Amino acid sequence: MAVDVSGKSLVELLDMLEPAPAPDPIAMTPQTWGWAVLAVVLATAWTSCFYLARRHWSANAYRRSALAELERAGTDAARAAEILRRTALVAFPRATVASLHGQEWLNFLNQTYEKKEFKGASGEVLLAAPYQETVQNTDVPDLVRSWIKLHKRDQGA
Repeated sequence: MAVDVSGKSLVELLDMLEPAPAPDPIAMTPQTWGWAVLAVVLATAWTSCFYLARRHWSANAYRRSALAELERAGTDAARAAEILRRTALVAFPRATVASLHGQEWLNFLNQTYEKKEFKGASGEVLLAAPYQETVQNTDVPDLVRSWIKLHKRDQGA
């Protein structure tokens, strides 16, 4: 449709303009199956990660508890030895840990700990500490703290 624009002023021409039509609304749902599949995969991955993180957190609750108790024990080697024994009883089968004593106990600690530092003076202090009244030693609690953090837990437990 042709409109005669000759002799019209600019204002009249502007009045003749029609407003631009409003665009159709954009759908917020994915337009292809690929996006829906990606959303399902991402939701599954997020759920799996959350589940595994929660399981790991729960499985290591005994470590957090032992470390908190060890912090309260300070430099008391007897308390550190007791906390170490109780932590091992939680992490490993009771039948394996409960009967260990002396050098067998130190060997077990070295087998489950990659640094294998339960030898010499620290090992002897750890073995003797529960049977002495007061033993203040800064090396033993540090060694016990390190074992609690880094020991390799039995996969069957």
